[in-house]
Amino acid sequence: MPFVIGGTCIDETDRSCVDECPVDCIYEGERKLYINPAECIDCGNCEPACPVSAIFNDRLPVAGQDQHVADNAAFFSELLPGLTSPLGMPGGAALLGPLGVDTTLVRAHP
Repeated sequence: MPFVIGGTCIDETDRSCVDECPVDCIYEGERKLYINPAECIDCGNCEPACPVSAIFNDRLPVAGQDQHVADNAAFFSELLPGLTSPLGMPGGAALLGPLGVDTTLVRAHP
């Protein structure tokens, strides 16, 4: 997974990163955005666009944000509340729109 959106995105969801993504791989949960690891092309356009510096390369994790590497992948591989199957690789966030659901880690965040 090339890039990850960390915890500083929770309840921020500015979406500037979405505008910069050339492959539409940034999906919107209820409280946070998530980068699809199978769709990201590792271009890095999203990282400087984030106003809260929430985006980082998974090979260079930010202190205190390492749990978000696995959590970002879980958004696409695990069954989320209200869905009948994991998201997997849907082929672009615009096709789905805001999903209104988050991972267990994000839902538990105060």
